[in-house]
Amino acid sequence: MMYIDNLLFAVILILGIGFFVKNVKKLKRNINLGQDIDRNDNPSARWKNMAMIALGQSKMVKRPVAAFFHLIVYAGFIIINVEVIEIIIDGLYGSHRIFSGLGSFYSFLIGSFEILAVLVLVAVIVFWIRRNVIRLKRFASSDLKGAPKKDANTILYFEMVLMSLFLIMNATDLHFQMANHGNIISQYVCTLFYSFDIVTVEVIETTAWWLHFIGIMLFLNYLYYSKHLHILLAFPNTFFADLNAKGKFDNLESVTKEVKLMMDPNADPFAAQPIDENAVPTKFGASDVQDLNWVQLLNAYTCTECGRCTSSCPANQTGKKLSPRKIMMDTRDRLEEVGRNIDANKGVFVPDSKSLLNDYITTEELWACTSCNACVEECPVNISPLSIIMDMRRYLVMEQSAAPQPLNAMMTNIENNGAPWQYNQQDRLNWKDEN
Repeated sequence: MMYIDNLLFAVILILGIGFFVKNVKKLKRNINLGQDIDRNDNPSARWKNMAMIALGQSKMVKRPVAAFFHLIVYAGFIIINVEVIEIIIDGLYGSHRIFSGLGSFYSFLIGSFEILAVLVLVAVIVFWIRRNVIRLKRFASSDLKGAPKKDANTILYFEMVLMSLFLIMNATDLHFQMANHGNIISQYVCTLFYSFDIVTVEVIETTAWWLHFIGIMLFLNYLYYSKHLHILLAFPNTFFADLNAKGKFDNLESVTKEVKLMMDPNADPFAAQPIDENAVPTKFGASDVQDLNWVQLLNAYTCTECGRCTSSCPANQTGKKLSPRKIMMDTRDRLEEVGRNIDANKGVFVPDSKSLLNDYITTEELWACTSCNACVEECPVNISPLSIIMDMRRYLVMEQSAAPQPLNAMMTNIENNGAPWQYNQQDRLNWKDEN
């Protein structure tokens, strides 16, 4: 019987990890659909970013209440899952609490896990109340209705169940309770089962152990479909984040090259490289996810949907349609749609008459942005919705000539007058003659 249990455990473990690896490969493929960009400069600053922001949660403290409870859940996720190692060894070899031989150190670990499990339960309940009872404004926006709201609550329920199963598993483990080491919390939960006979308690303990393990496997594989993918992606996302000053915009290399050729009367535009009649013309800006760079696509998958970006966006606060959070969610949704298209067509994307622009993100949203960088500053994992907005604006202006009238007027003035204003260059100094 024991061998059957070990075999069943191994099958579930292999299936769980195998499906997770399959999704990781799909995730990597989707991100690599983006344009290439070099983000390997200044490694010391990048490692520091990752340590401070992803691991140290340094940007979370701007909102101390949320930061405190998030830190508890974060610590619980990291530390309590150390206990998964023991579960895996016990499940594969048929042992029981194989690390208990560590003595007082093991007692300290399990005791710490139990305290954290209770704290995580409290924190998760607080988060559930904030979302569903208090209904904080940034969690009650239209872009979080339907599937996003269900996803957020599903994660909270997952954590509640896993922490509860962990405590029940410890409370009904008679050998663990009799040893009276590390059962700081479970000794009180144990009183709930005093009226049960020994056989029933053992069945409850075994059931809780199996459900806890299966729940961990399900949670691991649910991550790919959830906003909680940031648990894993926050680390590479902060490492590859843009290190330039937030007010610095990048220049399109193709445009820079053309400008240099125009300014150099002796330059030969065909000297650098011969004409390739089969070459695909350079596309200015982005109209779909394949036009964005891979870091922007990584940003989309890393989005926590916390809404800090949208709640600090001045355009959104004044009633404009723009929501930086929605920009990232739309990018991820379109990227997933493209990924499914590739899967359905044996690794090749078949044009589907849809794009990120217009089908997901409207021009009204794009032009509502003031490019103030508030969303970039507020994001706890260094996501840049602004970079996507600017690339899509570039496409509208340079590919479709679809800029708003005031912007067209400004560009016309620059072309004709050398300045954004509608004044002749010869009249610029007339103000000094006015009384």
